[in-house]
Amino acid sequence: MIVWFLGSSNNEALLTTNLPFAFWKRLRQSFGILLTCQDLTLQTPSKRFDNFGRHFSKSAMIQPIDRKLDIIVFVSPHFNVSATTSFVDPFRIANYLTGSSRFSWTYASDAGGLVESSSGLVVETVPLVDVTGRRPWLVLVSTSWTPERHGTPEFKVALRKWESGGAIVGGLDTGAIVLATAGLLRGKTATVHYEHMDAFAEMAHDTTVSENMFTTDGKIFTCCGGSAATDLGLRFVHNIAGESIANASARYLFHHNVRGEGQSQNPKDVEPLGYVTSEVVRDAIDLMEAHLETTLSIPEISARLKISQRQLSRLFQQYVQKSPVEYYRDIRLDRARGLVTQTELKFSEIAEASGFNGQVHFSRAYRQRFGLTPSADRIEGRTPFEFRAWPMFKPDIKSEGAG
Repeated sequence: MIVWFLGSSNNEALLTTNLPFAFWKRLRQSFGILLTCQDLTLQTPSKRFDNFGRHFSKSAMIQPIDRKLDIIVFVSPHFNVSATTSFVDPFRIANYLTGSSRFSWTYASDAGGLVESSSGLVVETVPLVDVTGRRPWLVLVSTSWTPERHGTPEFKVALRKWESGGAIVGGLDTGAIVLATAGLLRGKTATVHYEHMDAFAEMAHDTTVSENMFTTDGKIFTCCGGSAATDLGLRFVHNIAGESIANASARYLFHHNVRGEGQSQNPKDVEPLGYVTSEVVRDAIDLMEAHLETTLSIPEISARLKISQRQLSRLFQQYVQKSPVEYYRDIRLDRARGLVTQTELKFSEIAEASGFNGQVHFSRAYRQRFGLTPSADRIEGRTPFEFRAWPMFKPDIKSEGAG
């Protein structure tokens, strides 16, 4: 058994481990942490983390070294388990690396018991009534499909009580929608997964909707999900346990680039596997996405890009296998589908918001693309897509009138 001290100039943690010293020496060299054992002292400065948490009050973020920090993770059926555990894992690893149990977490749901995630993994939860009397440090609401169906009046009361009592409260994936219905996002800036952003903007008129991966505003945070949840969790660890432990936790997760609060969910300057689309096509798509409600004609788009319509059509066929008209129609219908399945807006309002002149034309084009009418999709669309008998998109179907 070997005992090391792991820490920084601000705080130091006793670390007890059976792992050899060579491992921890390499850990120090790679992670930029302070490691001491008897007369050994190795230190390298690290600037991996910026001033995340500037929107949180110091009382909320900076806690005494010996305080146990309780986290309540509230999940709903078909929640995204990957994003949820990605948020929790940095706290688990911080505990492991410091040999402490500073962070603790409890999975909860309205009724308790087994809750199935969108991937089919089942998580054991405690009922809401078992945690309402706690005074947690942080509460995370993790929902995915049809968030408006989740969050009972009792849960919303609990959220407001925890928030007014000083807890940090956040939403993951579509969790911000639950926070909004609980009245916690008035005058705040928040985000959701980009698939639900239009629906979120339509129902949260008193909230500034951000396209960033995560946001912090007062004691409220929201996150789009995915791997961004790891970035967010690591930044909480950084504010509580210090730079050294946060860097070590990031390295342990092989999360070598911890992204900041200003990162967009869909950065336009890079594709994950490199660009395969021409800059002209990308610029044309940007124009289309910026004019979904009040549409531009293809001649107008060509003129703005200073390219002929024939050349633009040739590039679209080459890179996206669709004409500009067809592609433009499809992304407007994709937006419409999000509003159909995720809001209670009238179909006439959705048609107008998606750039269609009439509801009849809209319904016909909708059915051509998705294989069912908007009214039928509003019913079917409340079912998480992985349990549907029909595909989310039919790639062999072209929008009516497009060519």
